[in-house]
Amino acid sequence: MKKINLRDYYPYYTQDMIVEVPDEVALLLREYMLLEEAYRIRTYRYKAFYSLDRDEGIEREILQKPLNPAEIWEQRQMTELIYKGLSKLPVKQRQRIYAHFFLGMSKADIAKAEGTHKSRITRLSKPDCVVWKNISKKFYNRRQLCP
Repeated sequence: MKKINLRDYYPYYTQDMIVEVPDEVALLLREYMLLEEAYRIRTYRYKAFYSLDRDEGIEREILQKPLNPAEIWEQRQMTELIYKGLSKLPVKQRQRIYAHFFLGMSKADIAKAEGTHKSRITRLSKPDCVVWKNISKKFYNRRQLCP
């Protein structure tokens, strides 16, 4: 039987607490402590501080299952149709829609970049609105650009 100080192994102990434990338990606790210290030194030395919350896509890759060939094909078809629909719009409207939906800019930011009022950005002509409604109805389940 070996005597160990629990304060060495458990950080919430504020004062020494000596207990007797079997030799196997003492060896196991010592081995875990050495492994933990070796890991700490290794991460410090190689600057290998990884977290699943980082913005490197690690968490996203873990949570998303890989796409099968049919889904990849469908995604390509969808993208092609979206670009065809966007190509039918006038240049200014195309740029506004691209900035809003693809780049994630707010309508106020787009208006500021163009030097116009926000109400000019939210209004679309009737033919443009019909084209975009068809595209967004088929492929987007989020908010519509046209009322």
